[in-house]
Amino acid sequence: MCKFFWRKPHPLCSAGTAESNFAASYHKLSDIYEPMSHHIFIAGAGGIGRAAALMILESPHLQAKVTLGDADPQALADAIAWVQSGTVAHRDLEAYEMPRAADEKIDGALLDHCDVLLDCLPGALAPTMAQYCLDHSMHYANLTEYVAETEQIMKMAEGAETAFILQTGLAPGYIDVLGMQLVKQFRARHGDGKIDHLRLRVGALSQNARSPHYYSFTWSPIGVATEYVKQSVILADGKVERIPSLSEREDLILNGTAYEADYTSGGIADLPEALADDVNNINYKTIRYPGHYDWVKNRIAGSSQEDIDQLEDDMLANIPTVENDVVIVYGELEGKDAQGRLQGINETITVMPKRIGDHVLRAIQTTTAAPLIACAALVLEGNMKGLVTQSQLDSRAFLSHPIVSDIYGDLDLV
Repeated sequence: MCKFFWRKPHPLCSAGTAESNFAASYHKLSDIYEPMSHHIFIAGAGGIGRAAALMILESPHLQAKVTLGDADPQALADAIAWVQSGTVAHRDLEAYEMPRAADEKIDGALLDHCDVLLDCLPGALAPTMAQYCLDHSMHYANLTEYVAETEQIMKMAEGAETAFILQTGLAPGYIDVLGMQLVKQFRARHGDGKIDHLRLRVGALSQNARSPHYYSFTWSPIGVATEYVKQSVILADGKVERIPSLSEREDLILNGTAYEADYTSGGIADLPEALADDVNNINYKTIRYPGHYDWVKNRIAGSSQEDIDQLEDDMLANIPTVENDVVIVYGELEGKDAQGRLQGINETITVMPKRIGDHVLRAIQTTTAAPLIACAALVLEGNMKGLVTQSQLDSRAFLSHPIVSDIYGDLDLV
């Protein structure tokens, strides 16, 4: 689906040069400017949306025009200025002020000429964005952990002629595709024996931490509070269950550093249902520095277990937000080979802040935006349509895609 659409840039966007000066990790493209063959609409100009815009414009692996949209005109102006200051590819960037009122709609003429909508808005708005894609024949990819909204879009996407890829960020997202790949690796090495455990662990952390909370915010505070309060989904002895978050702490040592991990909501995507016949037990936990979960549970003890807003306010009053972050990804699988001997496979990935264009992006920005962008590239390169969950993605194609491997590194894939 190649569409060409040229319209006068939004006043916030100024024309740039015809050259692209990529970061050291990228290869330089031709200096000759060519019209973009694809048009991507990014809904939401926050930290992830603006990072995605910059990464698309700076990447040699996906040539596309980008429209960055937001309902807050000041946030949109700030994001556009930030992206412009980080790349010389201004000609392929424009701004769009999205409507605030529920009865107003995004410009249909714009959407008719877009190929993909990348949804970086709060999860409650996901069904609305997905409906735009149905109405205007666009592919759709989102990041949300919200369960009810995800289930609603699953029903909407049945029979769609374009692809709807859900929960494709860091966790849920990359970690789940990595889990699928670990299962494939086990099968390739040890045959069809039953796999006992698939453990998926992710931590978005500050590089440094101090007592009493041993934590600093590196991404959405409401997202952190939500995953601590909402229930966690697991596969236990072949059965899908919902259990309280923060109900089973464990200690980890990864690359010589001590961490703790506990159940949180959202990160496991559809793996319990997809792998129920292959794996006995699957669970997802969030990695933190030792001592953090004691602090959180002490704060929750004095309030309602379901009060997300109160926990968010409490954490914001005590925990700072920082830029110097690190993302830790860990996947572990255990099962028996044909001789009945216990075998294990594990993968540990550490991602630090990275220079993209003229900006240094936080690790949480690149690790979240890269899978989202890669999904846009995959649907534009292939013929996917209808609902596409994390378990249904081609794990090898996804993990080896240069947009992903530029951030997460190269893996030994089967």
